[in-house]
Amino acid sequence: MKSRIIALYLPQFHPIPENDKWWGKGFTEWTNVRNAVPLCKGHLQPRVPADLGYYDLRDPEIREKQAELARKAGIEGFCYYHYWFGEGRQLLERPFEEVLKSGKPDFPFCLCWANHNWTNKSWKKSKSFAADGMIMEMRYSMEDHIKHFYYLLSAFKDPRYIKVDGKPLFAVWAPHDIPECKAFINKWQQLAKENGLPGIHFVGYTTNCSKQVPGKKKNFYNPNMAQQYYDSVLNLGFDAVISNGLTHGMSKMLGRPRLIWNTFTFKSVVPSNVHLDYAKVMKDYYVKEDSHENVYPTLLPQWDRTPRAGKKTEYLINSNPNAFKKTVQEALKLVENKKTEHRILFLKAWNEWGEGNYVEPDQVFGHGWLLAIKEALENK
Repeated sequence: MKSRIIALYLPQFHPIPENDKWWGKGFTEWTNVRNAVPLCKGHLQPRVPADLGYYDLRDPEIREKQAELARKAGIEGFCYYHYWFGEGRQLLERPFEEVLKSGKPDFPFCLCWANHNWTNKSWKKSKSFAADGMIMEMRYSMEDHIKHFYYLLSAFKDPRYIKVDGKPLFAVWAPHDIPECKAFINKWQQLAKENGLPGIHFVGYTTNCSKQVPGKKKNFYNPNMAQQYYDSVLNLGFDAVISNGLTHGMSKMLGRPRLIWNTFTFKSVVPSNVHLDYAKVMKDYYVKEDSHENVYPTLLPQWDRTPRAGKKTEYLINSNPNAFKKTVQEALKLVENKKTEHRILFLKAWNEWGEGNYVEPDQVFGHGWLLAIKEALENK
């Protein structure tokens, strides 16, 4: 088996009543993408889609075309972001529910529980000192965990569902936000076995460099603590971690004092316009611990949150398919000695255009991002 590339997939490309209310009539990810502007020389904005256009995910033909593009590039499947807020409250569930019910596209999938609150800053920039206004709050309880499991059971049993070691893969975006996380995982493992599954392969998303390891003293972006970040998730009962090295790469490039300074200036009246070279940041994106059996590194083609955040974020410039191909090649080397089932790389992302995280065809590079993946896999 070759390396397994699983693409994170954003479903926010169709209008929903809640977004109409919070952000304006007809709001989707495309709203921010269309309104983006270049902030410095070499800053490619706005990004304009090519083959698929400004699509609506309620259209099944679009979903079929996406799957075909991904399949041709060598991507194993999509990992749909799943917005379950507890107590039966969901958002953006329609595309995946239609995929599940219709059986189309016939393309592998799994789910990533995007268990984070939605505030007035989640999808669109706001005033510098505006307090976060809660829009949709996460609520946890064991009763709700049980309801959540049974809601997803038909998906776990779908033959298209991606498995690791025979178990359905279920990713969690914010592992440390779940109260009594071990109890949650144990309950789902129990329910899985009671319902004819061998268990669940739990994967927790984490950075390998930040202000502090959860539960530890602040280390202020120390770039040499990756294993502590990974262990903080694994110790909750997760089978593996998805690792993101963006902050590690920026810490190495900028230095810790500047990274700390940026954190404060992004909240100021005149935030910094911090743009970094993609290749230089990616030079230190990965760490040696990413080669461990229970670590699934990410593939980052681009990073540019300015459509959502304006100047209140670091962003990368000079990203292009050739540079991305080198990233894929480096990641493939990290996983080449793992068991075949565990040679997993998470593409971040398939279509997160508002963060510059996409590989779908665009007007500048065409199919270049997809060809970079295909060529890296074929030349491995």
